[in-house]
Amino acid sequence: MIPRYSRPEMVTLWEPETRFRIWFEIEAHACDALAELGTIPKEAAQAIWEKGGKAKFDVARIDEIERVTKHDVIAFLTHLAEFVGPEARFIHQGMTSSDVLDTCLAVQLSRASDILITDVDALLAALKRRAFEHKFTPTIGRSHGIHAEPVTFGLKLAEAYAEFVRARARLVAARAEIATCAISGAVGTFANIDPRVEEHVAEKLGLTPEPASTQIIPRDRHAMFFATLGVIASSIERLAIEIRHLQRTEVLEAEEYFSEGQKGSSAMPHKRNPVLSENLTGLARLVRGMVMPAMENVALWHERDISHSSVERMIAPDATITLDFALARLTQVIDKLLIYPARMQKNLDALGGLVHSQRVLLALTQKGVSREDAYALVQRNAMPVWRGEGEFLPLLKQDAEVKKVLSDAELEDLFDLGYHLKHVETIFARVFGTA
Repeated sequence: MIPRYSRPEMVTLWEPETRFRIWFEIEAHACDALAELGTIPKEAAQAIWEKGGKAKFDVARIDEIERVTKHDVIAFLTHLAEFVGPEARFIHQGMTSSDVLDTCLAVQLSRASDILITDVDALLAALKRRAFEHKFTPTIGRSHGIHAEPVTFGLKLAEAYAEFVRARARLVAARAEIATCAISGAVGTFANIDPRVEEHVAEKLGLTPEPASTQIIPRDRHAMFFATLGVIASSIERLAIEIRHLQRTEVLEAEEYFSEGQKGSSAMPHKRNPVLSENLTGLARLVRGMVMPAMENVALWHERDISHSSVERMIAPDATITLDFALARLTQVIDKLLIYPARMQKNLDALGGLVHSQRVLLALTQKGVSREDAYALVQRNAMPVWRGEGEFLPLLKQDAEVKKVLSDAELEDLFDLGYHLKHVETIFARVFGTA
């Protein structure tokens, strides 16, 4: 991923030096288990840890060897032998390259998950703070982009909070599913390596043994992992689009923070654009675009092929790095979001009271008017207001058929904004666990 959309901690996880260090740990832990089983000398396992543990792996040297071997794991093992010496003959006993590659990928994806879970926690904290800040800030709810009925801005953020609580749970589940270890040798039969070696390596690396691997860990696990990242990216986009709509000039109920010295346009000095939210929309598309290749990786030939390898070398770092950046950016947007309650109230009032139409409809039916007739009565008074030909409440008061059923005082009571907010506390209690 390009530096512009990357953060150091996640980038470091995917650097070659990190990968080679994990490869070494897999091999060294396997040697410990082999030594305990009497397959290799304990002195050899100890020497491998001492010499390899101090080694600073030379990425350029490994690349140089790979240009000859055309095999990355062999290139690494050859380079490792340059540090370890004669005891290197005991490394990789009974193992195949996939044991190293797949187990390493499981470690990296598990660690990436931990970073992403921390990211989601930070976003949840920002959403909760702003939701409580605007718990009772009234604003218009929209369906199909059209004014519907009143909500609060706090409810909008509470809905986003609940969505990212689900995202966190999915990440935790995806982490558990991806965190498996395979040290089962060629075609996964353990013919040349004891299953106890796998159990030992798994324990040391915080993984669980893969119940039944072929020569590789089954790729349905990876498909589920990347699908989870794709769903989280979609949740990011949903909230980003909400902010983009709210920042439109005609709406302007909220907008991204505009810092001192920031410029919105090279041509128009007045511009304040939702560039961060637009960026998030684009990044979400990228993450989702990496889901389908992961799905297609599930169907491999027999006990293994490497058609999945090139895909994962690209999507594993890119998807996790991109999502890490996007979550952090969204947290920043929410934390500093500028919110305009006065503009929300102005927009609430823009349709001359039409947002209370359902209350009037229900009140008429409760007075004995059929629903069809009640709907017609309300709509015939609403449409002139929609065309800018008056206010809803005065028109209702002037309608003879409405007056037969509802008094002026009853009509006025139906226009109480507080009616729409009476269950805000209930919803907040459901979402946050507190009233």
